[in-house]
Amino acid sequence: MTAAFNSIKRGLKQAIKHASGRTQAIVIHRPHLIDLKALRQKCGMTQEQFAAQFGFSTATLRHWERGDRSPRGASLVLLNVIDHNPGAVIAALTAKR
Repeated sequence: MTAAFNSIKRGLKQAIKHASGRTQAIVIHRPHLIDLKALRQKCGMTQEQFAAQFGFSTATLRHWERGDRSPRGASLVLLNVIDHNPGAVIAALTAKR
């Protein structure tokens, strides 16, 4: 049998297993909402500094801090990591490749 056939067969078996409810539970991680102003102040940065350091636009950061908008998706995940360990994020972003 070809590799393509085996791949399709494997996918069909997984689909059947999923449809029958015999799959393992999937854990969904939902990042918590962040108090952006408090996080930024904890980092000792102005809005401009924080935005530049972590790759956000200053306007977006201002909207988030005012509550006009809320961070979602990858931005919210990044903010949770910054909240947990800002030094690690800074080190990763400034590392020479």
